Amino acid sequence: MKRKDAAAPDPTAIGDVSSPPFARLPDPASLFSARSQRLRQLAEASDLAPYLNFVAGLSAAQHDIQAGLPPAEGPNAAALTRAREFEMPPLHRHGMEGKALNTIFDRLFAAADAIEKPAPAAAALARVAAADRQARLILADNVLSGSLPADAIGEHIFVWAALQVHFARLASLLEAKKLTPVADGVCPSCGGKPVSSMVVGWPGSHGARFCSCSLCCTYWHYVRIKCVLCGSTKGISYREIEDEGGTVKAETCDECHGWTKIFYQDKAPATDPVADDVASLGLDLLMREAPYRRGGFAPLLAGF
Repeated sequence: MKRKDAAAPDPTAIGDVSSPPFARLPDPASLFSARSQRLRQLAEASDLAPYLNFVAGLSAAQHDIQAGLPPAEGPNAAALTRAREFEMPPLHRHGMEGKALNTIFDRLFAAADAIEKPAPAAAALARVAAADRQARLILADNVLSGSLPADAIGEHIFVWAALQVHFARLASLLEAKKLTPVADGVCPSCGGKPVSSMVVGWPGSHGARFCSCSLCCTYWHYVRIKCVLCGSTKGISYREIEDEGGTVKAETCDECHGWTKIFYQDKAPATDPVADDVASLGLDLLMREAPYRRGGFAPLLAGF
């Protein structure tokens, strides 16, 4: 594996940026099925095919379990006003003891049982499916804090998948035009960390960069050549695997010594921030040689 370093700023042209919206909310009705299809497409030409197909099955389960769920209940007007007043995300990440979340947990764990998976993953699923509500909420708190114990990553991945469904449904009820920036590296909908960012080719936003929330799947506009983690515009550089087509790079920051993935969806329109993150594991392995830590939150790669 070869490394291609770029000490200079991202060379991709940015002069064709239109007037991108600040936020783009998820559509749970299509989000997970499209992700599943992308994962299976990527698996066709990848050494990671068994894992990509497993995640594709998990994404399909995330889609299927939504059928018949009661409508999601978003924050009320008072909560939305308070969030804007104090510059906070409108979706609360804690206090999730509601019946809807318990139903999503039960459905997701049952659907995941049918997915082909290695024995350790099956054992992890059996443990979390048998866990009581309080134990599941403890796992959920770990996911929300971005802290996955090394000896229980499997259980946390299944909990994360259920939480994604829950929070994507809630985020879809918000008004994108009323969302405002919260802080660098923080989702304006739920306060989650980004899994990655993408330079998009969407109509009206071509050439703009959007971060993608690892929890609720909201996209938010973020200036290019700026650290997603700390907001610095100094010491930003890019690394990539040679001959990979320039569709994914590691954006590094010499101020906070962190790095995040940036995808170029304008070059590869089918790119999905989660699916392509898993498929580009080689870049993570390459970056282990570099003096940077990966920021954001990517639970599907936590075990590698």
